[in-house]
Amino acid sequence: MYPNLYYAFRDLLGLEIPVLKIFQTFGFFVAIAFLAGAYILTRELKRYEQQGLLKGVPEKVVTGLPATQGEIIGNAVVGFIIGYKILGIFFQWDVASADLQAFVFSSQGSLIAGILLAAVMAAYKYYTKKKKALAKPQEQTVMVMPHHRVPDIIVMAAIAGLLGAKIFHNLENWGDFVKDPIGSLLSFSGLTFYGGLIVAAIVIISYARKKQFNIRALIDSAAPALMLAYAIGRMGCHFSGDGDWGIYNSAYGIDTNTGHTVKMAPAAFNDAVQKNTLFFHQQYSSTEQIPHAAFEKPAALGFVPDWLFAYGYPHNVIKEGVQMAGCDGVYCKVLPIAVYPTPLYEIIVCLVFFLVLWGIRKKIKIPGVIFGIYLILNGIERFFIEKIRVDTRYDIFGFHPTQAEIISTLLVIGGIILIVIYRKNSTAANKLS
Repeated sequence: MYPNLYYAFRDLLGLEIPVLKIFQTFGFFVAIAFLAGAYILTRELKRYEQQGLLKGVPEKVVTGLPATQGEIIGNAVVGFIIGYKILGIFFQWDVASADLQAFVFSSQGSLIAGILLAAVMAAYKYYTKKKKALAKPQEQTVMVMPHHRVPDIIVMAAIAGLLGAKIFHNLENWGDFVKDPIGSLLSFSGLTFYGGLIVAAIVIISYARKKQFNIRALIDSAAPALMLAYAIGRMGCHFSGDGDWGIYNSAYGIDTNTGHTVKMAPAAFNDAVQKNTLFFHQQYSSTEQIPHAAFEKPAALGFVPDWLFAYGYPHNVIKEGVQMAGCDGVYCKVLPIAVYPTPLYEIIVCLVFFLVLWGIRKKIKIPGVIFGIYLILNGIERFFIEKIRVDTRYDIFGFHPTQAEIISTLLVIGGIILIVIYRKNSTAANKLS
């Protein structure tokens, strides 16, 4: 596993570049996911604009204004944060490199660098605006097309998605949140996708209504982008080892010397648990609560690597597991028993679903139907992956679903309802015409 890009370059290319420790693997893939989503969304919005389903909105723009106090202060604040923390990492490298995440969320940093960069960025904003300022500011009307608003949409999606993901995760794991609320809120792990999707959707649709978007065309444009972004985001989960894995596959153990997956007789599962009692007691109140299911790779799939069925996530970013022999450093833990690598399954399935949506998007002419199909595919994928994931289960009338199973079921139902309604409305409109 690669907690940050330093480990990836060292393992894959044999290059040791200490500065790459700054770039967390999970954050790197999340950034790529947003960029990929923005690219696909922009392409689809332009396509719908050409079809006349999305139109531009005239807006008044005033040019030649000097920098406002708010702009100057805003630039100064951003500059101070970057200087204090980012430049502080370089100035205090010996301390920061030992545990970058702890350094970022601590009070440590470079006060001098923060103040200097704040002054530089405030001055830059002031002088660049002053250079373009006019004696008499001019007001002009410009046509803003929907695809021009993609940067705003992406920023809102990122902020609202992160907040929603954190809120839903902490609601699902309320006991852990109460024990350590600050740690739960600030940790890189602990994000619930559906929470992010729901909150981001509410914020973006509200914004789109104000900007006079055709909502059905917008959500159709977003469907392939969302599926691709989710697949790439799951790459971050898998390659960093952020804890978003499945239940234990009791047919496989882990060689703690190398972190490699090794076959294990199902009867040996209890022996492995007893050998690592300290670890499992930290996770579960009794060994009977340990979720596991034995599934050995079929003989016909001998060419497929074992880690596709069971993996120990060595060097995982959340430092969960037992100590690896001969390993020094912050990330030296590996799970004592292999788990199902559920993020890897979601990557594969969601990439296939993205190709499906991309392939049918021009063939379906009824606006809103593509998004309905996305909801169904997304719900089905997540519902079945939950069967081998570790999540909190609720007791509802004798049923014990997870939060994701409940939401995924509602998504499938909602997708079906959307398709039925939009098809029915389209048929009625054709008859009237």
